[in-house]
Amino acid sequence: MFTERTSIGLDVHARSVVAAALDTHTGELVQRKLTPDFTDITTFIHRQHGPASVVYGAGPTGFGLARHLTDAGIRCVAAPSKLQRSAGDRVKTDKDDAPHLAKLLRLDEVTPVTVPSLV
Repeated sequence: MFTERTSIGLDVHARSVVAAALDTHTGELVQRKLTPDFTDITTFIHRQHGPASVVYGAGPTGFGLARHLTDAGIRCVAAPSKLQRSAGDRVKTDKDDAPHLAKLLRLDEVTPVTVPSLV
């Protein structure tokens, strides 16, 4: 069950990360393009109204980030790369993926994927 105030969707790529933070009390949506540096992403998360929970589309570029965020005490969910979309929503863009992920997390519509361990 979603209990945090802010849900954050991350569209993670090797060279950039698109972040969208949805404040569930005010409905405000904050979007930023970030570097893939873990410190940059963690700083963005800590600047949002807390507590916050994060979701990203599962893939090899995000597994290290998921481990880092979990170690930092931030709930992080890896979502399947194939996510629900409405029938009329056929165009997939990076700009739209992060808010879509944040909304799905807020609605508890994300089935988590296991992040592989380093061992």
